[in-house]
Amino acid sequence: MKAMLVALIVVAGLICAPQTVRADTMTLSAQDYVEIQQLYAQYNVAIDTGDAQAYAATFTPDGVFNTFSGHDALVGFIKIWRERLNGASRRHWNTNLLINGEGKNATGSVYLMLLDVSTKPVSIAAVATYTDSLVKTSNGWRFTKRMTHNDGAAAAAAPAATPPAAPK
Repeated sequence: MKAMLVALIVVAGLICAPQTVRADTMTLSAQDYVEIQQLYAQYNVAIDTGDAQAYAATFTPDGVFNTFSGHDALVGFIKIWRERLNGASRRHWNTNLLINGEGKNATGSVYLMLLDVSTKPVSIAAVATYTDSLVKTSNGWRFTKRMTHNDGAAAAAAPAATPPAAPK
């Protein structure tokens, strides 16, 4: 009886003892989700406005975007984007953001519709998906790796329908 009582006390102590939780194994907080969503918005605004430093700042110093790796390469990408790829007339629209993570690490994915605003009407330049790795730094959440997966060529715009003639 005495041995059973001691065993119950030990088990109760283990169950009721305060648990130590490491920061790197905690699930993401609501604040983390908000900050990551803001990072995605900052990325889109920076690339669309051609702000190379703000764009590179959405990544860690050794961050990777497709084949561009590191701060200087990311800054250089914006120059290529604006000059050779007609980036000055493009707008990034993201939807269906999914975020998963624990502690200081997360993954994300988002649909991308890239619009060409130089055409009238505005046209779809590309449709793709981003897959992302993120880390929480002393400066907030940053992309460590961002990859684009194109969904194929954008569909041609459907011809405008001609309204039926009014009855006479």
